[in-house]
Amino acid sequence: MIAALALLLALRAAPESTLVVAPTGPFRTLGAALAAARAGDRILVKPGTYAAGDLRVDRRVTIEGEGWPVLDAGGDHQGLVVTADGVTVRGLVFRNVATSFIADRAALRFEDVEGCTVEGNRFEGTFFGVYLSRSGGCIVARNTFRGAFRDESNSGNAIHLWNTVRTTIAGNDVRGHRDGIYLEFARQATVTGNRSEGNFRYGLHFMFSDSCAYRGNTFARNGAGVAVMFSHVVEMTGNRFRDNWGAASYGLLLKEIADSRLAGNEFHRNSVALFVEGSDRLEVRENRFDDNGWAVKLLQDSDDDRFLGNTFVRNAFDVATNSRSNSSTFDGNYWDHYRGYDLDRDGYGDAPFRPVRFFSFLVERNRPALILLRSLFVELLDVAERVLPVLTPETLVDRHPRMREGA
Repeated sequence: MIAALALLLALRAAPESTLVVAPTGPFRTLGAALAAARAGDRILVKPGTYAAGDLRVDRRVTIEGEGWPVLDAGGDHQGLVVTADGVTVRGLVFRNVATSFIADRAALRFEDVEGCTVEGNRFEGTFFGVYLSRSGGCIVARNTFRGAFRDESNSGNAIHLWNTVRTTIAGNDVRGHRDGIYLEFARQATVTGNRSEGNFRYGLHFMFSDSCAYRGNTFARNGAGVAVMFSHVVEMTGNRFRDNWGAASYGLLLKEIADSRLAGNEFHRNSVALFVEGSDRLEVRENRFDDNGWAVKLLQDSDDDRFLGNTFVRNAFDVATNSRSNSSTFDGNYWDHYRGYDLDRDGYGDAPFRPVRFFSFLVERNRPALILLRSLFVELLDVAERVLPVLTPETLVDRHPRMREGA
């Protein structure tokens, strides 16, 4: 009994090993190294190209590449499927995960795990890149994703979260996928410092994901920027929404969300910078809207939203809505279309500003009317509406417009 206990203690105290995978050995395939590894071991993959279709990682190991070794999934396969807690994957190139219309094939999939780390890898020509399912406390950081597909229907998402908690997505560079980053039933996710550009649908897509935050990201030239839908308590701060341009394109689409904060963001050259539908009790503070088609489209079914201290410059339309009644408020914003005065020199205009132009109502009902946007006729309509408001919303008025940009 004493001898058996001593052996068990010795095995537990055995040092972690490094298993080397190389074209000339000692392990020539990653599968062979995984089969020989014990919990806590490090697998070092030397330069080369290795088959990695449907490989299972079922114990806690670190898989690390040296000199960018390539793991080739072989087309009609996934890459690595991880089912153990605490697995780290870094320094690898994942390639060749083909499109499937019946399964979400991924280069790197995690199922029912805790504490995984994916950092400093490259994903090239993969259907889905990293797929986290029913997992918690994982980190996806400083990876590069490059989709190789030509349209939305044949491509998957670069980073996909489903039913996760406490996930960190940081510093990744994502391009050429359906959605750059996709969250569904993800709680307490933090998305920071990523660049998501040139994706077919959204740079970032939230669905049913509460108590999340995304900060300091850049979303540029995507099909429709970012969409946050059916979620609550989402913090959106310090992001850049740029050049999301097209007939049905948004910088940021908010649909059926509540009790969330949008602050310190930059919206530049989007067809519609911010589209708000069915979203309540939002705080939209100190954001910059410049050179957009529509800066804000705020629909009637959104209640008690507050727009405070924002800057609106060079937009074709600052605010548009679909009703004369609206419970949202604007206060202390800067509007480059404001032509008021400040007699008491407190930095705020003495006359209120109505940001919804009469012409915007005409355009909502008859899109071809946009051809008249720069015409004298439209300018006369705007002057008449400012003097005697008839159709523009009575409630959407900024009673304390700022006189100076950035003040």
